[in-house]
Amino acid sequence: MLTFTALGPFHAWSDGVPLDLGGQRQRAVLARLLVAGGRAVPVHTLIDELWPGDPPAQALSTIQGYVSRLRRALEPGRAPREEAEVLVSAAPGYALRAAPEQVDSWRFEGLVKTEGPPPQVWAAMESALGLWRGPALAEFAELTWAATEAGRLEELRLIAVERRADAGLALGRATSLVADLEAHASAHPLREEAWRLLALALYRMGRQGDALAALRRARAVWRDELGLDLSAGLRRLEADMLAQRLEEPPPPPAPSPAPSTAPSAAPAAAAGERVLRVLVADDQALVRAGLRAMLDSEDGVALAGEAANGEEAIAGVRAHRPDVVLLDIQMPHLDGLAAARRILAGERPPKVVMMTTFGSDENLYAALRAGVSGFVLKTSAPEQFLAAIRAAAVGDALIDPAVTTRLISAFAGRTDPASPPALAGLSDARLDVLKLVARGLTNRQIGQTLALPEEEVSVLVKSLLDHLGLFDRAQLVMAAYESGLVTPGDMGHFSSL
Repeated sequence: MLTFTALGPFHAWSDGVPLDLGGQRQRAVLARLLVAGGRAVPVHTLIDELWPGDPPAQALSTIQGYVSRLRRALEPGRAPREEAEVLVSAAPGYALRAAPEQVDSWRFEGLVKTEGPPPQVWAAMESALGLWRGPALAEFAELTWAATEAGRLEELRLIAVERRADAGLALGRATSLVADLEAHASAHPLREEAWRLLALALYRMGRQGDALAALRRARAVWRDELGLDLSAGLRRLEADMLAQRLEEPPPPPAPSPAPSTAPSAAPAAAAGERVLRVLVADDQALVRAGLRAMLDSEDGVALAGEAANGEEAIAGVRAHRPDVVLLDIQMPHLDGLAAARRILAGERPPKVVMMTTFGSDENLYAALRAGVSGFVLKTSAPEQFLAAIRAAAVGDALIDPAVTTRLISAFAGRTDPASPPALAGLSDARLDVLKLVARGLTNRQIGQTLALPEEEVSVLVKSLLDHLGLFDRAQLVMAAYESGLVTPGDMGHFSSL
């Protein structure tokens, strides 16, 4: 099937294979017709918009040549005199004929308009946001029509982010939404809906002080930027919070229990969601109690066991077979680093996330080299711990941004006798994947960047691990930096890999 992507690098595809669309201006003709949404674009408009203010003398024949070559690329099997079916002549110009599902931006726009109950809206917004692979039409940003359309699509993307969050709050998912909403409000501080959703999410987590603080931040920004107080809606929300008269959303419906004679080992999760079993290992009883309370209050995760030192952690892994271990890096009797090495050397080991209050660079680096899935600061908010658990469980690596830059900068390019073999012999495709893993992209994001199915990316990541004799994604990150394939300046956003 012929498809077109504009939410990121502009491409046309035939059954998943990219087509050669020619040079920049020829590609711009097709992009302009895509932006028109199936309506005809007059030839004189194409000329004016492709050569603003200075069209060449032969602009008409040049446009006709572009269209001819694009038709051959899009319909290679079409007979010479047969009517085009995709890039068609439509007086007084040309039009792109495609179904909404063939064009990612058309499909995106339809999904954003979805109405219905919260589960339906949530699913639609998830699908809509999943179509984005980068800034829309960025390669044509100097052309007015492209910049205007990119701005319109970006506004729809922000609406989708907010509609997803609104549906998520209605579904009782405040905890998992806070981090994204914090980033959204910080990036777009003049958006009223961003602050409303963030404050509501914090309030529903029981963090009333943080919710009111978020509204105070919004007020300060609006006064500095606009000379205005909060909107009436946000002031009313603030008053309702202070009076504690906000209505709580109805709890999500509990799944019907399946008939069973066996006792359940963990609380029931949402329908279709597997419960992640977590072993907590820390020598401080207060830390363990806090983590136990966090796990007990969150759907989809459960406490598998506790340990007060490294030896107990190893025994707990053997006894309880958890999915994830939260392991303090500094403990008596046997420290977390030594315990992590022994846990990860076992058969079918769980994922290990190190916890640290400060931690030496040497220990944190050694932990990543050993194959832990990352580390979090003990001072992190509950949602960051839960994000770390879920990221580790699905094979991602999570490294707290507060220490990552310093750590990677200190050890990038360093020769380590235990480092994996050189990267020689890796194909360009696998090297590209390795670079993107090191820069913080998930398999889904890598697939979107390289135009590969997510399943194929997963296979490539596994082949990299096998080739380098490694077993965890975090080790791939370290291998990429140690070899010099990427440098600290390339890191970008590196908190969730």
